[in-house]
Amino acid sequence: MTVYNFGSINRDLIHEVPHMPAPGETLAAKRYSVGLGGKGANQSVACARAGAKTVHIGAVGQQDTWSLAQLEGFGVDVSQIRRVEAETGHAVIYVDPTGENSIVIQHGANAEQSLEAVEAVLAKANSGDILLLQNETPFTEETAKLGRNRDLFVIYSAAPFEPDAVSAMLPYIDLLVMNRGECEELERRNKMPLADIPVPHVLVTLGADGAIWRDQSDGSVTHVAARKVDAVDTTGAGDCFTGVLAAALSEGKNRKQALEMASAAAAIQVTRPGAAPAMPTRDEIDAALQDG
Repeated sequence: MTVYNFGSINRDLIHEVPHMPAPGETLAAKRYSVGLGGKGANQSVACARAGAKTVHIGAVGQQDTWSLAQLEGFGVDVSQIRRVEAETGHAVIYVDPTGENSIVIQHGANAEQSLEAVEAVLAKANSGDILLLQNETPFTEETAKLGRNRDLFVIYSAAPFEPDAVSAMLPYIDLLVMNRGECEELERRNKMPLADIPVPHVLVTLGADGAIWRDQSDGSVTHVAARKVDAVDTTGAGDCFTGVLAAALSEGKNRKQALEMASAAAAIQVTRPGAAPAMPTRDEIDAALQDG
């Protein structure tokens, strides 16, 4: 199977700081670096490095060869990424000594997507292929509809979290991925418990409590425990989890196996600085699984 990912591509401007800036505070960074990021690019890199055939659909600035080279170097098919007049998107990221982060995003080229281009790419997809979506590009709902019409398995990572956008997506997705806080917010906004969310499957990451996959048709729940590690940088951890999960599903892994692969990968990723460059290889994931 092929994984098609329609999503954002950013340059991450990463500042390691002694603590998160307070209002009005000027703070000197302890370290600064630039890396590939964006929820879409992160998930594509995680997916490709985990061994899946991964086609990224998105947009970068006309002169940006760096982002394309980065993605291609990680094994992502970049042939369906458009070059547009707007500059490539970027994110300013602050990371404190505990690994927690704060992020400001400039969408740039990510806002200049073409639904016609997306439709042309997905016309080449086969029934059962996987379509990955997030909330950092326009036409997400329309793309989910295209995926549903072509019998793709549509995975929607509901981040950055926007309750109205998530509600609009529910009729067109197969697997809804959220963290605990996002799930609780969706339940509050829709006055609807997790068990009643109208999608075939819901996956909720629970931080130190691991993650659960709930089959909405029969109520069965698959759970994996979190792995204990010393986090250096949590930027992109959720993207790593989702991308590796998609890779595992694309090769026929069952839910438990896919969750275990994703959990192992995310545990490795948070021990390294950065987002996309920190994604583990399949060999590293397999070694972690063997070690328990």
